[in-house]
Amino acid sequence: MIELANLALRAGTFTLQNVNLVVPQGCYGVLMGGTGRGKTSLLEVICGLKPVAAGRVLLDDHDVTHWKPADRGVGYVPQDLALFPTISVRGHLEFALQLRRWSRAAIRERVTKLAGLLGIEPLLDRSVQHLSGGEAQRVAIGRAISFEPRVLLMDEPFNALDEKTRDRLCALLRSIHTEIGLTTLHVTHSRAEARQVADKLFVLDSGHLQERPLADLDNLTPEPVGTLNR
Repeated sequence: MIELANLALRAGTFTLQNVNLVVPQGCYGVLMGGTGRGKTSLLEVICGLKPVAAGRVLLDDHDVTHWKPADRGVGYVPQDLALFPTISVRGHLEFALQLRRWSRAAIRERVTKLAGLLGIEPLLDRSVQHLSGGEAQRVAIGRAISFEPRVLLMDEPFNALDEKTRDRLCALLRSIHTEIGLTTLHVTHSRAEARQVADKLFVLDSGHLQERPLADLDNLTPEPVGTLNR
């Protein structure tokens, strides 16, 4: 479960006040809203990358407001993916496991399972600078879930992909979410993307965060996004 309780956030002149959100255990939540409304900042607060001015962050009923990011057990896919261009796909999948001191045998087994789950077995020894957009997204997702987190956060993960690739990855992501039993919060501007994955819809507008019925997706104004092939 992800819970934000009376959260306040300040970053320069930008502020959010009295933000409350609950994504129940096992739920796939989608967060929408205009550019610059604070969606990325909320994800960074949940991850521990940005401090709160007031309020609490709870994950699975644990108050993690002042915990270090590495102690929160949160997988995170940032908007720019943050992949290292000269490191192999295998290296990215191993990274978080090595930091957590998994054994070599356990790392090999986990990487093999992840590669199969994501359909990237042939790419394991390729550097990410030679991947297509869709392949890079799969690697970023794999790295985020490699250490078996209970919570997954994603910031516009499919923003730069063409519609066909986005649809395939949405289906894959929804399948992984269900199979692993994740609690997910996914930021997007795409109504089509939200329809494919969301159990719950949250909208951040003018500093106010509200849960809205999924039927309200038809009334939200989409923002134009660019695309890259696959």
